Amino acid sequence: MRVLRAGDTALLVETGDLATAHRLNAALRDEPLPGVVDVVPGEQTVLVVADPSADLDRLAARLPLLRLSADAEGDAEPVEIPVTYDGADLDEVADLTGLSRGEVVRRHSAATYTVAYLGFSPGFGYLTGLDPALHVARRESPRTSVPAGSVAIADRYAAVYPSRSPGGWRLLGRSGLRLWDATRDPPSLLRPGTRVRFVPEASS
Repeated sequence: MRVLRAGDTALLVETGDLATAHRLNAALRDEPLPGVVDVVPGEQTVLVVADPSADLDRLAARLPLLRLSADAEGDAEPVEIPVTYDGADLDEVADLTGLSRGEVVRRHSAATYTVAYLGFSPGFGYLTGLDPALHVARRESPRTSVPAGSVAIADRYAAVYPSRSPGGWRLLGRSGLRLWDATRDPPSLLRPGTRVRFVPEASS
């Protein structure tokens, strides 16, 4: 674990792997250190934002000493996301991978995913764990509007669009589950470290 200065009021912790980043994020949120005002996890980093009056050197010395849990999510069951597999790019993904349409669905829904980090738009989780056979590039020409609930893949990630937005990921299907709800506490259904399963609906 390496701790670097990130401006005058923040520290960037390079954890070296996804699991440690999630565990550090969980530790800082469960038992905040004095002077820490925000924590922003990445795939292998955690940005620790401090109050301007905080002693960053003291904070940097304490971070590697934090007790990290064995698992950021503990015994929490995976979030199940129901999917109707009728996406606009499903056949194209089958062609690109050399798999049948049904095999694409089977492989996508057989995996257990982990939210690496949130980004792009509120509640948008970058999910790791995608079957390597389904690693396909983003579309050459992004769509100007992707409907909320669209289930998609790009490179080595899977995701669900929490709101309507532009996007270049390849669409496999759709879900009616609301991943972002400003009236909910917390508003995002997903958080870094959350495990996710996609469950095919009967009509898929």
